[in-house]
Amino acid sequence: MPKRIFVNEVVTRDGFQSEPAFVPTDTKIELINALADLGLNKIEVSSFVSPRAVPNLSDAAEVFQGIRKDTPTHYVALVPNQKGCARALELGVDEINLVMSVSESHNLANMRMTCDQSLQQFKDIAEMTSGTPMRLNGSLATTFGCPFEGQQSQERILRFVDAYLTRGLHSLTLADTTGMAVPNQVQSLCEEVRKRWPDLELTLHFHNTRGLGLANVYAALAAGVDQFDASLGGLGGCPFAPGATGNICTEDLVHMLNEMGLDSGVDLDGLLLQSQRMEEIVNHDLPGQVRKAGKRNDTRPLPQSVKELMQDGRS
Repeated sequence: MPKRIFVNEVVTRDGFQSEPAFVPTDTKIELINALADLGLNKIEVSSFVSPRAVPNLSDAAEVFQGIRKDTPTHYVALVPNQKGCARALELGVDEINLVMSVSESHNLANMRMTCDQSLQQFKDIAEMTSGTPMRLNGSLATTFGCPFEGQQSQERILRFVDAYLTRGLHSLTLADTTGMAVPNQVQSLCEEVRKRWPDLELTLHFHNTRGLGLANVYAALAAGVDQFDASLGGLGGCPFAPGATGNICTEDLVHMLNEMGLDSGVDLDGLLLQSQRMEEIVNHDLPGQVRKAGKRNDTRPLPQSVKELMQDGRS
């Protein structure tokens, strides 16, 4: 297993996009600035998507203009098309995340394009960004299963990985959009990707829809993957994927890595404080577990009745 793990935070994009209430711009900026001080590798800040399609992210430009840029954290925007890429270039975004689905039907539902049309657009965006410092990450949604078509063949997934890389993308994310992945499937695919592209910067993006999120992280770790997306408090879910629930929880992920002796460089106590604040921001319960149960080695005060029994035993 890799000893150093990189954790990417996606709550202000993947988490907020489906919330019923709009989160104020100033609140987003304040949260991102607080998270950037905690040692996260990347923060996916927002998306330059149509305000009609995702109104909760309509303030993407204002958020990018308002956040601090003086931390080692890389700031990422999800970009659906060339217009969004142009906005990202104007604002000096560190990295853009381009997304298509392995599943043809989900790509039509999510992106309103065929897979071939998405790939052509990625080629055009790579040409737009050539010669700039902005990096391109490609995400493959529904890698581990589609809510409309079911499982996708490994051959199809690998073909799209190759298509991404030949179009000039710098890194890749394999995304489990509706939490359909199981650990042996994850390990098998990650080992094959690592075998074919050993130098590829690879990220795994899991949802915890069926309670297997951290088990799938462990399987990816066993295959040598060292980078993971997660969402503060476990907030999130794709609005275009029936049955999708929250992402794996950032503080739960960091807690597991810490207890396994793996270094993420992320301040867990700081995450727990921000997770508490997140519940106040969205005004509903969040699925993260460590904030509720405490860290593994936290202890509780001894009940008075037990203290009295212990005292009686000594007398």
